Amino acid sequence: MKVLFLKDVANVARAGEIKEVSDGYATNFLLPKKLAERASTDVQNRFESQKRSEAKRAAEQEAGMKALAAKISGRVFTLTAKTGGGEKLYGSITTADIAAEVSSVLGLEIDKRKVELSESIRTLGTYEASIKLYKDISPQIKVKIVPELAE
Repeated sequence: MKVLFLKDVANVARAGEIKEVSDGYATNFLLPKKLAERASTDVQNRFESQKRSEAKRAAEQEAGMKALAAKISGRVFTLTAKTGGGEKLYGSITTADIAAEVSSVLGLEIDKRKVELSESIRTLGTYEASIKLYKDISPQIKVKIVPELAE
């Protein structure tokens, strides 16, 4: 039976390929698990249109992330923290703190796991950080830590 593979199947075929497989393998494994469909021109055309729409959506998302990266690249985000007298902080500034500040300034949700620091922040000063927005789009930002003013 000829089938069009909808998903990758290890050691058999990749998604989008049309292959001849045994009838039992197709009817008992591939078709019930929706890994493949019987090959026909309608099925193949529908699969190709889905791939095109996914590629278009991915391209739009990448363009949006590039625009966002250009917008935030090199910006300085200021965070306040309690100090123990001098330069040393009580605790440290985490990626969650940075993500919250960036999210509040931009009005866009940034996940704390996307923020990458080269070193932990335990003193006042300016630090470099990068935000992984998309596959290979990681703009660099500056994080400035200032002391919290006592009231």
